[in-house]
Amino acid sequence: MKEHLNKEIEQVAHIEKSIRMIADIVKQKGREILTQFPITPPQFVALQWLHEFGDMTIGELSSKMYLACSTTTDLVDRMEKNELVERVKDTNDRRVVRIHLLEKGATIIQEVIKKRQEYLSDVLKHLSIEEVNVLEQNLSHLCEEMKRD
Repeated sequence: MKEHLNKEIEQVAHIEKSIRMIADIVKQKGREILTQFPITPPQFVALQWLHEFGDMTIGELSSKMYLACSTTTDLVDRMEKNELVERVKDTNDRRVVRIHLLEKGATIIQEVIKKRQEYLSDVLKHLSIEEVNVLEQNLSHLCEEMKRD
């Protein structure tokens, strides 16, 4: 029983390390890709949140990015100046201002994501179709389990 527990602990440690290393590689590759675009890594993260979830307030975006509201405000100011986003008054409450992703910002996000997917596709070519299918199923399952927490 103790041997099984030790094996499980080692396995969890190995999985955690693999996920961490994969995240680091994806982040590094993502930064390399971003050098081809007129945005910074934090701007990419902000644009990605807006692309994924739609218009948000500064407070909501700050929470998603784990940044202070003042930092997010500065970030949004620069993105607005570069015509990636715009501030719009909420239709239900004029006191509320939402950050809206503009076409230029959406295009950049789509292009960056496409390049990231091309990179991943190149990496996955070294695996069999069955291995890719199992990987996709397992990652989807792991993601769903993690969302439940």
